[in-house]
Amino acid sequence: MSREYILDCEEMTDRERTHDYIAEVLEFPDYYGKNLDALFDCLTEMGECSILFINLDALEMLGDYSGALLAVFEEAEQANEDLTLIYDSPDDMEFYD
Repeated sequence: MSREYILDCEEMTDRERTHDYIAEVLEFPDYYGKNLDALFDCLTEMGECSILFINLDALEMLGDYSGALLAVFEEAEQANEDLTLIYDSPDDMEFYD
């Protein structure tokens, strides 16, 4: 059975809070390293699931880190055939292109 997760980007106000929030919502193990490398590792180990991003424009609060964060999610989706990313609006990704 596929799991569904929702990440509200308004909860991602700084790097530390972002990683804490992602770890909580996606139920990462306690040993999650709270950095982009550890994020990629955990995402590529996830079973069949989808992650819906809402309020994506709120990631602007993270500055350049937002692009790096989303790039990790995109790379993990390519590496893990069981992972599907969904954005609350297809136009949201234009901000990061």
